Amino acid sequence: MMTGRVSSQKLIIGALGMPWKTLDPFLFCVHHDDRYPVGNDSMGPAASLGGRDLGQDFAGRDGWNMYHGTSVPGFPQHPHRGFETVTLVRKGLIDHSDSLGATARFGSGDVQWLTAGKGIVHCEMFPLVSTKAPNPLELFQIWLNLPRDNKMVDPHFSMLWADTIPTEVVTDAKGKKTQVTLVAGALGKKKGPKPPPKSWASRPDGDVAIWSIAMEPGAHFTVPASAPGSNRMLFFFTGSSLTAAGETVLVKRSIQPVADQPLELINGSERAELLMLQGRPIGEPVVAMGPFVMNSEAEVRQAFTDYRRTQFGGWPWRSNDPVHPREAEPFAKHADGRVEAKRKVVPG
Repeated sequence: MMTGRVSSQKLIIGALGMPWKTLDPFLFCVHHDDRYPVGNDSMGPAASLGGRDLGQDFAGRDGWNMYHGTSVPGFPQHPHRGFETVTLVRKGLIDHSDSLGATARFGSGDVQWLTAGKGIVHCEMFPLVSTKAPNPLELFQIWLNLPRDNKMVDPHFSMLWADTIPTEVVTDAKGKKTQVTLVAGALGKKKGPKPPPKSWASRPDGDVAIWSIAMEPGAHFTVPASAPGSNRMLFFFTGSSLTAAGETVLVKRSIQPVADQPLELINGSERAELLMLQGRPIGEPVVAMGPFVMNSEAEVRQAFTDYRRTQFGGWPWRSNDPVHPREAEPFAKHADGRVEAKRKVVPG
């Protein structure tokens, strides 16, 4: 349970840290917001990397990070087991490659939903494709837990292209608009794309919602009640202030309401953006160590043993941090050979 200031309306207000703390069935959320400069010939930053702790660069020097990358920023090959990653890209591009032989480029509103299941190795690199202008990158990566009976399913990823993710625009009595982008869950007559088949979000009673909410200055918007027993968190990351159930909330705060009651939001004088994560809790033990999330310490130890023994299928790429050609458009090639680019699907 989050700790923080509790209002008379039973809200719990907390500060946004790194990563953002979440509630079951979510594990955590990371907000990456990097102001990368122009790119060089290798699609890394056309800037000196001197003084950076390459391979472990999270200091935010000059407004950006290399993370675990040494020439191109990002996260070279690393393993996962036992949970899902949901990656929402707001600006910039991500190049994905994995141990199944699948690969992709996506960005600017696209979402990748990856079920790690029994084990996958993947990389997430941030190619700086423009050599003439800055390359800003902004994304959320959400870790969503898997229940015990799905922790060892076959790995799988889905691409939710920006043009397939619905938005609902709600206009209040004064004509002020709130736009809700539905990565998961439903609002009004709109429903988010179908999640991966073994996801907690695919269960009708999972009540999973992942919403990106953008409010005009002065807009009023009421988040409908969830199913009884669900958890809900809102992360207020852009704007100045708003009120939630009558409680004043400053930017860079999390809001935990009573989920099965409607939540009235009234925005302040600046455009506001929030991320909402909601779901029925899985309610099982969580033992996490690095890239593995299981139900017991023994299972985590087994995950490390299995990875050392099998490399979760091995790494089929020439480097640990592959990127696609500069001119490549967003696409996904799946392990079964299917190739998709936005709405187009080409048989393998």
